[in-house]
Amino acid sequence: MKPLRVLMVSDVYFPRVNGVSTSIETFRESLADNGVEVRLVAPRYADEPDVPGIVRVPGRKVPRDPEDRIAGWRGMHRAALAGAADCALVHIQTPFVAHYAGVAVARQHGLPRVLTYHTLFEEYLHHYAPFLPGAMLRGLARKLSRAQCNAVDAVVVPSSAMRERLEGYGVHRPMHVLPTGIPLSAFGNGDRRRFRAARGIPDATPLALFVGRVAHEKNIDFLLDVMIHARQHMPELILMIAGEGPAMPALQARAFRLGIDANIRFVGYLERSEALQDCYAAADAFVFASRTETQGLVLLEAMATGLPVVALAEMGTRDIVAPERGARIAPDDSGGFASVLLSVLADLDVRQHMSAEALVFSQAWRAEVLAGRLAALYRALAEAAERGKAPASL
Repeated sequence: MKPLRVLMVSDVYFPRVNGVSTSIETFRESLADNGVEVRLVAPRYADEPDVPGIVRVPGRKVPRDPEDRIAGWRGMHRAALAGAADCALVHIQTPFVAHYAGVAVARQHGLPRVLTYHTLFEEYLHHYAPFLPGAMLRGLARKLSRAQCNAVDAVVVPSSAMRERLEGYGVHRPMHVLPTGIPLSAFGNGDRRRFRAARGIPDATPLALFVGRVAHEKNIDFLLDVMIHARQHMPELILMIAGEGPAMPALQARAFRLGIDANIRFVGYLERSEALQDCYAAADAFVFASRTETQGLVLLEAMATGLPVVALAEMGTRDIVAPERGARIAPDDSGGFASVLLSVLADLDVRQHMSAEALVFSQAWRAEVLAGRLAALYRALAEAAERGKAPASL
């Protein structure tokens, strides 16, 4: 198979931990086994070591969100222009400076442009600009998303729900449902006893787990409400929240006001290769209540460890939980959600059955399988560009 070189451009990447960074890295590693060489241009956050194939662009902190960086406009364009040499196409990962650099460079080199629409900004912006009218922000997000998606040759979306939403915006470019896969070998090796012992949690204590960015759009407030109901029937239940983010102080204060702070454990960011795996192994169920998730990759990570999932079936999570193989769909009210969670936690046979289902279900989401599909899309775009035609949807 002829090697293919692809330029990826992004406004976010590790050490910034989020779904976009995880998606980029998962595909970048797996694409190499499919004959695709990825050159990545991304922001510099501090003093990250030089890595072959990755170019860092200096930037400044984002107001109200200091974890992120805004890369310099000229620096991003220069790096993208240099990186595009000998590439067959440009893959744009984010809608900020990187998007415009990627489009400009692709046009200059006459290369196909593919964009991954990771984030439903319509539902997120009001959390970060609460001083502006919500209707105005949603309208701007839709207009910008429509313009950016229609400026490329193909759009990758992580779920069927996201494709439907973009069609509603008026996006008419070919859209390909292609979720991020998970490296299964990295999951399922955690130590339950080690994690619980280090935090003074008895082995028999029921433990529900949330992993993700501790941000308002993740709807963690709802999980606190769930705990108010659940602890009435299971007083010893612990909700563990693993991750960091801007909503943590408000959530900690609210848990205290509600009188459930003894049942809530905030453990912060956990290193992925060991501590996070131990955390998954220590839990009895994974809970997720985001209504705006474009895929819900963390649900698949939990399932790959054999952890039963209780979640809302909203947006991108619908594709994962709808089959109810290793997962249970909970209603979008705190009392109903608590009832489903309790039914899982109270029955060991149910959890064991769900665990076995989850392990099997996660096999279909292997990183190498989905990277193979992305590589096929790349090749179809490159070949179509030579013929002057757009490829059929994969």
